[in-house]
Amino acid sequence: MTNHLFDAFRSRISASERILMATDDGRAIAYGDMLAQSAQLAHALRHFGVEPGDRVAVQVEKSPECIFLYLACLRAGAVFLPLNTAYTLAELGYFFGDAEPRAGRLRPGPRRRYRAVGAGVGCCHLHAWQQW
Repeated sequence: MTNHLFDAFRSRISASERILMATDDGRAIAYGDMLAQSAQLAHALRHFGVEPGDRVAVQVEKSPECIFLYLACLRAGAVFLPLNTAYTLAELGYFFGDAEPRAGRLRPGPRRRYRAVGAGVGCCHLHAWQQW
């Protein structure tokens, strides 16, 4: 499947070893690292049953990994649905019920509290992604 937005982004990369971003904690992330991470996450999304057009609800802090997940959604043809990290469970329930995401990655917390959010819409929670 062609993804014009991701292809446009990738076409601007002059060299995979060039630094894409430097984090406050001293990490230097190269374009090649971003491509590899987003490809790995796109593969994981497909493994969890995410198909083109499906929504992926994401409630995580701003981070390089969040950008990788956004790009992975583009690569998989999925819709990235960002959710505020301050949302309550009731608010999350509303968004999950309205958007019916195929997958969701919620901020760290007691897993049993999050299981009910999205369960009625067949959403799998991506707690296996421990980099957050």
